[in-house]
Amino acid sequence: MIPMLPPGFTATVIAHVDGARELAVAPNGDLFVGTGGEDVYVVERAEAPVPATARVFVHIADAPVAGVLLAGGALYAGGQFHVWRIPYRTGDRKPEAAPQAIAHVRTSGRARDHDTTSLAFSEGVLYASVGSSCNNCMPELDDTRATVQAMAPNGHGMHPAAVRIRNAIALATDPATGNVWAGVAGQDELERGHPYEIFDPITAHRPPADYGWPACVENRKPVRAGFDCGQVVVPRVVFPAYITPIGAVFYTPAPAALHPFPREWSGGAFVTLHGSWHQPLVAPLVAYVPMLRDEPLRAVSWTDPLLQWRTFAGGFQDANGIRGARPTGIAEGPEGDLFLSDDQSGTIWRIRHTGLS
Repeated sequence: MIPMLPPGFTATVIAHVDGARELAVAPNGDLFVGTGGEDVYVVERAEAPVPATARVFVHIADAPVAGVLLAGGALYAGGQFHVWRIPYRTGDRKPEAAPQAIAHVRTSGRARDHDTTSLAFSEGVLYASVGSSCNNCMPELDDTRATVQAMAPNGHGMHPAAVRIRNAIALATDPATGNVWAGVAGQDELERGHPYEIFDPITAHRPPADYGWPACVENRKPVRAGFDCGQVVVPRVVFPAYITPIGAVFYTPAPAALHPFPREWSGGAFVTLHGSWHQPLVAPLVAYVPMLRDEPLRAVSWTDPLLQWRTFAGGFQDANGIRGARPTGIAEGPEGDLFLSDDQSGTIWRIRHTGLS
């Protein structure tokens, strides 16, 4: 299938990687793909007219190795139990050394929920999100669960940057401000259509930013008796309940980019929304949130979670609820293209603005 895009954009299938999750792009256009298994793949020359076939770059026995990040002379990978570091120089065709586990993010084994680890980097700090082990349990299995952890690039000094944040799957750094944003999947089994999913700059708040899970949702709304929600973070962007943010990127093409997006699709955040498992099924899509530095152009409406963003890519689900793909990772290439992955069909697309409708 080909995603439905605004006029002037084209989507080209460049690779297939089973269980494709997060994406990271090197300065030379090599695309790294985290997965739901034990392998990180690379698609060499992903912006070339004919990219190379996807191949395994590194094998790490810590499935799912879903999170990938390039920063500070290294490829980082987020596994179920550890954050891994592999020395990397742009253009490397194989790892320079064996992966090194630099941080232990879980001690408990595979539980009901949330075994992926997402990664971000900003101003010399590495961030790793660790989802809750359940829908709404207290206490948690590990102190690291339902947090975003901050640490040095070598993994030292790990401490929480955000707490009581159920599953911050989508981490993205805004290069204009340096703030790290988190797209968060909210809890189930509350009133129909709630809680809204959220997207918020965790590092813009006094650390550790407290999001109140599982007692508080949305605009400091208590959902458990006996809890004071007056001091928890009020998120800046919301999406419909259960639609599940998985990946995000702030689109800021370089001045010399060959294929920059037009202004109406530039300077804001693209967020992949995986779609719900609840009935009726909320369709997967890629949303675009217009931004002005660390504020959405439209403030949150607590009665309508559709007002702050618009659909950039859709068509992943038909009228009968049959899905052809579920978007996961998203990343910007050095030439201005967007890369989009899907963990249902394993498709990886290159989305380019051609100006031709």
